[in-house]
Amino acid sequence: MSVSRSHRLFDLMQVLRRHRGTVAGLTLARELGVSLRTIRRDIVTLQAMGADIDGEPGVGYILQPGFLLPPLSFTEEEIQALVAGAQWVSRHTDDALAHAVQNALAKIGGVLPPDLRRGLDDNTFFVGRSEKGSSVLDLAQVRRAMREQRKIRITHADQSGAVSERNIWPIMLGFIDSQRFIAGWCELLGDFRIFQADHVMTVSFLDDHYPGNRRQLVKEWRAQEKHPCKQRDCG
Repeated sequence: MSVSRSHRLFDLMQVLRRHRGTVAGLTLARELGVSLRTIRRDIVTLQAMGADIDGEPGVGYILQPGFLLPPLSFTEEEIQALVAGAQWVSRHTDDALAHAVQNALAKIGGVLPPDLRRGLDDNTFFVGRSEKGSSVLDLAQVRRAMREQRKIRITHADQSGAVSERNIWPIMLGFIDSQRFIAGWCELLGDFRIFQADHVMTVSFLDDHYPGNRRQLVKEWRAQEKHPCKQRDCG
């Protein structure tokens, strides 16, 4: 197999992974800059290699999870993107994520060829460390609550200083400059709200699961956020 074709097959796998649903052959052809006929031929090749790709010409294709290609292809720019992203995570989130991202880079480095491995130590980028506001929130515990779809009880002070206690269903974390935010469903208000982490005075992580699916709740919240008249920030 030629080098150019092997890279094209890897690129095709990446595009299929990025599209979580069925994607049309013409869309794949446009993204990769090749003909539809080439896409169809490459799909057959990947299927023969063991990739679980469902679909057919005229309908579209979807890659089922679980298939791994050999770790041959990171470009230099992809390596730089990983390093820059790792720096940002290490300096702007919490200690648990910082440790996790360094472990991930070490695992990637273990399978890279020597000429690309040097890129992991490249100093092309510098990401400054953000001064994190004081907060009682343990973001690692918040992430766990989101994964397990568990409720959180918080005492929260709004922008005017009014204090309230409420149960929320955490669905997303936000990082903007030095501020940390939690987006979630507020049982007190019966609506989605955004809470600034350093305005949270006390927090309890509950055993109660919240209903529904977190990803679906994120979609519903984003759909509401498209309406500019709706103010969601609780400060």
